[in-house]
Amino acid sequence: MTQPQKGVCAEPNLHAQYLLLNVIDDDSQAVRAKLARVLEIFDHYENEHYEAMVTGMIAVGANYWPELYPGLIPTELTPFPDMQCEDRSAPVMPCDLFIQIRADRLDICHAIGIEVTELLRIHTELVEQVRGFRYLDGRDLNGFLYGADNPRGMQRRAVAIIGEQDSDFAGGSYIHVQRYRHDLRRWHALSSRQQEQIMGMTQEHNLPSPEQNPSSHCVRASAKAPEDKLPGLLKQGMPYGDMAEQGLFFVSCGASSQPFKAMLHSQIYGPGDGDYDRWLDYTSAETGAAFFAPSVSFIKKQAKI
Repeated sequence: MTQPQKGVCAEPNLHAQYLLLNVIDDDSQAVRAKLARVLEIFDHYENEHYEAMVTGMIAVGANYWPELYPGLIPTELTPFPDMQCEDRSAPVMPCDLFIQIRADRLDICHAIGIEVTELLRIHTELVEQVRGFRYLDGRDLNGFLYGADNPRGMQRRAVAIIGEQDSDFAGGSYIHVQRYRHDLRRWHALSSRQQEQIMGMTQEHNLPSPEQNPSSHCVRASAKAPEDKLPGLLKQGMPYGDMAEQGLFFVSCGASSQPFKAMLHSQIYGPGDGDYDRWLDYTSAETGAAFFAPSVSFIKKQAKI
């Protein structure tokens, strides 16, 4: 059976290191070989520090894929959807490679990140690095639970991993990332009732708010169609920040790229009658990119070609 990358369906961790890189080397064969070695780095730290629950993921950008892996292209791999309406937007920051490192120890995340960037140094330039962390009991910095609608257990694989219906890319996953920057000063100026109305959920127990409406975040940002039993996405993002800037590094994994595009359209445009996601009045996306995370088997096989 095709082996997905462990980072795609991993359960939440305490820390994350997100690396976005552009390739500056025309030697695609060398890059393919180095990506297989990145998998070896993940495995080494997972075995040496099993208590840290290390997981990793390598994803290749939509524009760079044909250059790195000439031939077949994942059916739904397309550039990040550029959407804008009034002051709401989903800006695009194309990148060639996305590497996600997660663990329950910050030092291990850092050590892996250093080793990976050094391995790829002569082939790539680092566009952005973001360090994520678990906040309280799995909340965004706005105080509300993040990814509460995520599938559980084996259902995570059904949502995030391509099955045998696309045998060439079985075990792979469509990845979308965005870095959101929150305006928490304005957010905290609201009353708890106002915040719950915007999010559509109660803060303490994550129950539907009595005042939930079509512009609530939980309605507009839902990755689940009314007729579906499972959401269409597995959300793997984490909060980030320091004393000057705070936000959420959003990561979604899906067996299809369509649920993410539908969710983003729902947030920015709404159903067409002005009911956009009101949480976007207090946070804004500053980056956006689309990737594909192939199976471990695919990466290792292509490294030898």
